[in-house]
Amino acid sequence: MDHTLPRLTVIGTGYLGATHAICMAVLGYEVLGVDVDPVKVERLNSGEVPFFEPGLPELLSKALESGRLRFTTSYAEAGEFGEVHFVCVGTPQRPGSYAADIQYVDAAVSELAQHLRSKSLVVGKSTVPIGTAARLTGMVRRLAPAGEEVELAWNPEFLREGFAVDDTLRPDRLVFGVASPWAEERLRAAFAPVLAQGTPVVVTDLATAELVKVAANSFLATKISYINAMAEVCEGTGADVHDLAAALAYDDRIGGRFLKPGLGFGGGCLPKDIRAFMHRAEELGVGQAVSFLREVDGINKRRRARTVDLVRELVGGDLVGVRVAALGAAFKPNSDDIRDAPALDVASTLHEEGAVVRV
Repeated sequence: MDHTLPRLTVIGTGYLGATHAICMAVLGYEVLGVDVDPVKVERLNSGEVPFFEPGLPELLSKALESGRLRFTTSYAEAGEFGEVHFVCVGTPQRPGSYAADIQYVDAAVSELAQHLRSKSLVVGKSTVPIGTAARLTGMVRRLAPAGEEVELAWNPEFLREGFAVDDTLRPDRLVFGVASPWAEERLRAAFAPVLAQGTPVVVTDLATAELVKVAANSFLATKISYINAMAEVCEGTGADVHDLAAALAYDDRIGGRFLKPGLGFGGGCLPKDIRAFMHRAEELGVGQAVSFLREVDGINKRRRARTVDLVRELVGGDLVGVRVAALGAAFKPNSDDIRDAPALDVASTLHEEGAVVRV
């Protein structure tokens, strides 16, 4: 056993947490995954990944066999076991608001803090509104028996569903938001095998690390909406958006990735992240700077409505009784994630207008 590697805990074993826990154990770390859901914990301990992600079930078996990975519902056990604690719980959109719902992050961190009796680092990986890390630092130090000995850092994740294993083991960059040299040293120790491959690291402050994730997602969302806006123009002018996209993609300043016209973006990240970013920017008095994201969101929503319009036109104006087959329900290929899936949105709208839909 390599004793220079810190023992890790991963709080929250959803998509991000389970992937992180499994991959870190495969890289040689001793890892304890923590979740409030005993059924999920049991499934993971028995070698079953509770969602679809290529390559992950094989790695889970390997990690469990190595004896370096197990899962628990006990925060007390996590506090005792871990030297670096990764917080990977979800931040969904708040009902009736654009804001992110931070209650799960707060609950996880406050629960963990009560069991931190020695010098340790709590690392946020969840996508949160700017200022969350600073607020949580105060909360952790208030609640932890170790007090000021506990530090907080932020390490945003950039996983792509369908490529999550590769993105964890071979990321294109790591971002460390830290408040001290010690925290940076601990994070470097917690990612030693990944850094050994020459992965670039950006070491920055907490607020910038929180911003990187929403900034990246906002840029990608803008790129998708841009080509879909061009699709609207092409429809009105008789031009071909696929040829247009192909011509633009040869410009390496633009590039072809995410430049695919279609139903627009969905999933558990892009829609809620750009809305939460707009909401937080308003609160911080810089809402005007990101007001263009309203249009990005608007273009994206229009794609779904336009698709329904196209189907209606194709069948002569009335959808009642028309039989429609929707091939695919997830928000993207190689995933079983149907959160805010454009295909399902279109299918349900067609259904509401009287079509008989099979997905």
